[in-house]
Amino acid sequence: MSFFTDSSDLQRIGALIEAHAAPIYAARNIPFTQFAYVLTQPGQEGAAKPKGAALRQDWRAYPCSLVKVFHLVAAQLRLEDGRLSAHGELDRAMRDMILWSSNSATNYIIDLLTGTTGDTLLSDAEMSAWCERREEINRIFAGLGWPELAGINLNQKLMDDLRYGREKVALDRSAAGHNCLTPIAMARLMNEIFSDSALLPPARRAVIRDYLARDANDPDRGRGAYQLLGYLGDALPEGTRIWSKAGRTRWLGDDRASFRRHDMLRAILPNGQEFQLTVFTQGEAIAEDDTFLPGIGALVATAVSSLSREGS
Repeated sequence: MSFFTDSSDLQRIGALIEAHAAPIYAARNIPFTQFAYVLTQPGQEGAAKPKGAALRQDWRAYPCSLVKVFHLVAAQLRLEDGRLSAHGELDRAMRDMILWSSNSATNYIIDLLTGTTGDTLLSDAEMSAWCERREEINRIFAGLGWPELAGINLNQKLMDDLRYGREKVALDRSAAGHNCLTPIAMARLMNEIFSDSALLPPARRAVIRDYLARDANDPDRGRGAYQLLGYLGDALPEGTRIWSKAGRTRWLGDDRASFRRHDMLRAILPNGQEFQLTVFTQGEAIAEDDTFLPGIGALVATAVSSLSREGS
């Protein structure tokens, strides 16, 4: 059971995605099993579900910085129920976590949500209590009861390389290991953010949307931290409205987390057509390729625009 209904039109676009991506993977000797996507569009007016298509939607993958959208939603949920107090540093951290994909900002928010700090070693008993508190973000999302969230893990901080002290012990003790998401989990959360969902009040959903917005004409567009160039939104038609959050790892000293490049995109094309696309990839030659994801984004935009013309 999925949050979307299968669409033959979007399945045809999915076949185009696969036909584009599979030869690139083959040429670089990367298994095509290390590629996945979920593509959705809003359903007909009055429809309870969006329409969609997917490939390997349940692939459990190291999520890179896509997980930061979950942290942003968790912070908004706790602000709404009063278990987190609003303050300027939290506002700054939420902005920088998404706008610049700051790991330091993310880890500050994790500390606030879980009541933990990463530091020197603790005794076994203290460490067990620390790990239990760190599970709080997993508990927040488990409490939603969405089947699409099965198998995800959100209990690790974001690091630029290897871990030390409590963070290393916590990773070693975690039955789930590193953070983990699936394409369908990411796509479901995006759908909730950009629909009339009961997850959060409209004002809080608007805050999240504002953080996710990307401007193709922004002076900072060329900065890698802005996560537009080299990602799904890079080559969309001029005038497209873009919301996105990407993630990328190079070598981290840990094969379980190195060489990933993912993105999730909501786009409203100049003709008014809307789509959401989540893509997960793994493999050094793909993670280092600044053309792979833009090519998929452009392909989908063209195909979705064609649907509009065919339906007119």
